[in-house]
Amino acid sequence: MDKKTVHIETSIISYLTARPSNNLLSAAWQKVTSDWWDTQKNRFELFASDVVIEEAGRGDDLMAGRRLEALIGIPLLAITDEVVGLSESLIQAGALPPKALGDSLHIALSAVHEIDYLLTWNYRHIDNAEAKPLIRKVCAEKGYGYPEICTPQELMGGVENG
Repeated sequence: MDKKTVHIETSIISYLTARPSNNLLSAAWQKVTSDWWDTQKNRFELFASDVVIEEAGRGDDLMAGRRLEALIGIPLLAITDEVVGLSESLIQAGALPPKALGDSLHIALSAVHEIDYLLTWNYRHIDNAEAKPLIRKVCAEKGYGYPEICTPQELMGGVENG
């Protein structure tokens, strides 16, 4: 059986490589992300993108270096005309605000490249329960499937995986 595919969005790499947080929620997300990375990532074929590389490279040089190092060896999804077109459609339809261009590209990359899961901690624009129905609708209207958008906690495996 072929492995399912996962697009690793930037927030995953950020929580994976961040300094330990004193914030209870951030610390929990760091732990869940680390656990997923250590125990589940090999069940999937992972992908990132130039958008993830660009976002991960921002900020503090040391932390950016950690984020980029974690992405070494993960194949990149191509930003094609179809990806750009779907990203623009998501924004034009109001599924995401214009300031969330990077987030719309993550979704479009996953949809156009037929990725099974878009893994994220971004609840504001990507894993947003109010936005997802419109995101699904735009993807379908443009002839694309919809990646399952989820967090590492939701992708820990079934009963057979422990």
